[in-house]
Amino acid sequence: MVKLSTSYYVSRNAAKAAQELLGRALVTNINGVRTAGLITETEAYMGVQDRASHAYGGRRTGRNEVMYAAGGVAYVYLCYGIHHLFNVVVLDKDVPHAVLVRAIHPIEGQGTMLARRGVKKLTTGGPGTLTQALGIRTAHNGEDLTGQLIWIEDVGVKVPKKHIIIGPRIGVDYAGEDALLPYRFRIAPSHLL
Repeated sequence: MVKLSTSYYVSRNAAKAAQELLGRALVTNINGVRTAGLITETEAYMGVQDRASHAYGGRRTGRNEVMYAAGGVAYVYLCYGIHHLFNVVVLDKDVPHAVLVRAIHPIEGQGTMLARRGVKKLTTGGPGTLTQALGIRTAHNGEDLTGQLIWIEDVGVKVPKKHIIIGPRIGVDYAGEDALLPYRFRIAPSHLL
């Protein structure tokens, strides 16, 4: 298992990274407890030209400033006041591309994930449930993804393009025509690991 390096993150735009992150492991080491899940669904947000992006039109706020960092950091924000959503910042400094991780398949630390979620049956098929299971919170916004707290590993899983379903993103109707862009990527249910 190889941790992705900074050079990986800065060399790909959000659409390319969103596809390539499928089948990679999102790993956390929170309070000395390791949990991990294979990424099964992502969405790309393509910066200042993308009406669905928090950085559309060059918008810079305290909330989205980390999107303008060089690739390889986490962008974690609160959605609807309750869901902590985890994004991977990619490309160069001042080019605000990010990939939202929408779903994972748990592979390590399932007992801890159940306890964090407070449930008897583990589900991580949504961006809010996966962050809860992995222990990711807004306090992790800006976290270096090559560090020891949150990172992504190449675990040797290769997802063939024919097993990737591509379509429009979810919940971005406000983005007009950009809501229809094919920036959502997920592993076909019949090929989930």
